Amino acid sequence: MTGPRVVTLGCRLNTFESEVMRELGAAAGLEDTVIVNTCAVTAEAERQARQTIRRLRRENPRAHIVVTGCAAQLNPETFAAMDEVDRVLGNEEKLDPGLLAGKGAAVEVADIMTVRETAAHLISGFEGRTRAFVQIQQGCDHRCTFCIIPFARGRNRSILPQAIADQVRTLAEAGYKEVVLTGVDICSYGADLPGSPGLAAMIGQVLARVPELKRLRLSTLDPAAIGDDLLNLFAEDQRLMPHLHLSLQAMDDMVLKRMKRRHLSADAFDVVCRARKARPDAVFGADLIAGFPTETEAMFENTLAAVADLGLAHLHVFPYSPRPGTPAAEMPQVAAPVRKNRARRLRLAGDAGLKRFLESRAGTTAQVLVEKDRRGLSQHYASVKLDFDAPPGAIVKARVTAVGDGYLVGSQAA
Repeated sequence: MTGPRVVTLGCRLNTFESEVMRELGAAAGLEDTVIVNTCAVTAEAERQARQTIRRLRRENPRAHIVVTGCAAQLNPETFAAMDEVDRVLGNEEKLDPGLLAGKGAAVEVADIMTVRETAAHLISGFEGRTRAFVQIQQGCDHRCTFCIIPFARGRNRSILPQAIADQVRTLAEAGYKEVVLTGVDICSYGADLPGSPGLAAMIGQVLARVPELKRLRLSTLDPAAIGDDLLNLFAEDQRLMPHLHLSLQAMDDMVLKRMKRRHLSADAFDVVCRARKARPDAVFGADLIAGFPTETEAMFENTLAAVADLGLAHLHVFPYSPRPGTPAAEMPQVAAPVRKNRARRLRLAGDAGLKRFLESRAGTTAQVLVEKDRRGLSQHYASVKLDFDAPPGAIVKARVTAVGDGYLVGSQAA
C-alpha cells in the first residue's frame, strides 16, 4: 500500500495511531508526505522530535511535512514556527480523514479536553511488525504531579468491547499471532461506557469472541486498579501472557504521595504477590522515575531495593524531567547529575533483575514469537535468539539452552 511515510516517536498508542494515519493517508492518495507522530512524555522527547523533523527535511527536501501527536497538541505554535514544518495537527485532528488529506488550516489543534468520545478505527495490519497493537481507550482522568499527558490526550474515553473484538479478529485473521492492548490508562477502561464494563470484562469478551487469537498481552497497568477479576482471568486463560508491566514510578511512600499516585509501596507488593499466586510463572516490568523533586538518597534507596525485592525483570527508567505546567516542576528539584546517577543505578539493578530472570529460564521451554533474523519474544517478554530457522510471525517451541547478555538462546524443541 502506497501513501504517506509515517515516523512514530513514543508509545504503543502512537504506533497504533500511526497505522491508522498510514491507511487513511493511502486511501486519500497522499503522496510525498511525511507525518511525524510526536511524543511529549519528557522535555527530551520534544527536543528529539524537533531534531527528527529537521533531519527528515534534509532527507526529504520536497516533501510535505505534517507534525502531530502529543508534542504538537501541547505546543502547536512551536512546531508551526519551524521552517521545516508545513502543517500541524492535534491528536484528535490527526485521525480525521479530511484534515489528514489536507483540508483546513495550516494549524488544526482543538481543545482536547472537550472531546468526550473516541472513534474505533479498523486497520488491516502493522507495517514491518509481527505483533499488533490495538487501542482500547484514550486519555486519562488522573493528575499525577509529574505528568503532562492528560493535557495532550484529554479525558478517559473507551472503545466499545465489540469494536475492540472486531479489530482483534481482523488482525488475527490477517495472521497476527500476538495482539497488545494499549491506551493511555488502560486500567480505567470502560468507566465512561454504559454499564461501566471493566478491563477484565472486556478482555474476557475479546478472548471468547476471537478464539483464533494465540496471544494477548497488556500494556502498562496501574497497580492501584488491578482487581481480582483481572487476576482471575490471568490465571484461567493461558492466552493472556504471563507478563505484567506496572506503572510504579517510585517505591517510597512519601515520593508516591508527592507524585499524587494512587498506590503506596505496600499496594505494589500486594499486587505482585497476588499475580504470582494467580500465575506462578509471571514476570514483571515497571516504569520508574529517578530523582523526583524532594527525593532524598534514603527515599531513592527504597525504590532501588524494591527492584530486587519485587523481582522486576523489565525496567523502563527515566531520570526526572521537569515539565512546565505540572505541579512537580514547581517543587524543589534534585540536581541533574544526581538524577542521572540514580537512573544509572536503577538501570544496573534492572539489568541484574533481568539476568536473574533469564537464568531461571535455563532448561525450560519457551513459546517464541519469531520477529526476524532468528530472533523473537517469549511469552515472558524475553528476547530469544534461535539457533534454527523459523518464519517471522510464527510461534515456535524452543528449548532454552543458554543465557546471553540480555537474551535467551533457544534450540528447536519437539
